[in-house]
Amino acid sequence: MLFGKIIGNDYTSFVWAPYGDNWRNLRRIAAIEILSIHRLNEFHDVRVDEGRYLIRKLLSQSSAVDLKSVFYELTLNVMMRMISGKRYFGGDLSEVEEEGKRFRAILKETFLLSGAANVGDYLPFLSWFGVKGLQKKLIALKEQRDVFFQGLIEQLRKPKGENKKKTMIEVLLSLQESDPQYYTDEMIRSFVLALLTAGTDTSAGTMEWAMSLLLNHPQVIKKAQNEIDTVIGTARLIDESDVINLPYLHCIINETQRLKPAGPLLVPHESSEDCIVGGYKIPRGTMLLVNQWAIHHDPSIWVDPERFNPERFEGLEGTRDGFKLMPFGSGRRSCPGEGLAMRVMGLTLGLLIQCFEWERMSEKMVDMTEGLGLSMPKAEPLLAKCKPRLMMKNLLSQL
Repeated sequence: MLFGKIIGNDYTSFVWAPYGDNWRNLRRIAAIEILSIHRLNEFHDVRVDEGRYLIRKLLSQSSAVDLKSVFYELTLNVMMRMISGKRYFGGDLSEVEEEGKRFRAILKETFLLSGAANVGDYLPFLSWFGVKGLQKKLIALKEQRDVFFQGLIEQLRKPKGENKKKTMIEVLLSLQESDPQYYTDEMIRSFVLALLTAGTDTSAGTMEWAMSLLLNHPQVIKKAQNEIDTVIGTARLIDESDVINLPYLHCIINETQRLKPAGPLLVPHESSEDCIVGGYKIPRGTMLLVNQWAIHHDPSIWVDPERFNPERFEGLEGTRDGFKLMPFGSGRRSCPGEGLAMRVMGLTLGLLIQCFEWERMSEKMVDMTEGLGLSMPKAEPLLAKCKPRLMMKNLLSQL
């Protein structure tokens, strides 16, 4: 695909690399060096800090809350603080204001072009149709991204003290010292960009869908609030470690991912050998798109599949149910950021449910129309009204 050729460094980056030594090493780095439980625990305070900043921000707002922007900024701040130690949204950001503007412009162009369909990817004989314009835009975008992230690499190249936790870029730079031929600056830029792209829009979009569904089903919010009040009480805020003891909150996330998967077609795969599936002959080298959305909405698998019903997941361990539910894919090419995504979504949604009463902007139901894009965003950004819960006012006044 054209996006993988240009943005994916000629199919050598983590998302686009074919099976082989390079891909296996990139997967190992992601699983062990960057997104391991130990590494995620190191950045626990970052996620807590961003969650509390979100609560303070909502407490200061008296008008409609743009939840699309709220979730987008939170996930970007979490990811960029883990990647480079910097946050670009909210608070006193005068020191990084210009840098932040450049970063946001690059991200906007990235998500715009990543959702741009290139007909030549699917019908090669039409590759001449409109490809030149898209190709020029992708090349320009890659140059902008490379310059920006190279700047961050240069800023972080100086080693920190032994007791200070390393950002993701610093971890990769430490690996560069032992193997500079493999861990080049280009490889580091490509790797962190893949993490950033995959770790922001998807989680932010899922949380926006979750709140949309909750606003249309206020009884579900009440049940989740009762669970949190019983397990945690009103003397402290929910923490990531609490989510395992909040099964109904987990059911809400699972049901949201079933109805509105962030990767409705998963990532493109390719058949490695000739095979027959369901009576169809699939030649080696065929591009394969797994229609996860169709599986999640299949009435032969799910009872009343179009209904939002978190209770259907009660008693289910984890996020998967065989191959019926695959929000993060499956197998070797499944998303290595699943642990991080579940932490961010569980904590953020838990805080919003625990701390606030939520209402729709009017009696009209929230529009659930799906928009265009690889991560299936809402067609209409979510606006909502919120006010602090009475039983939480004392705690919230101390933030």
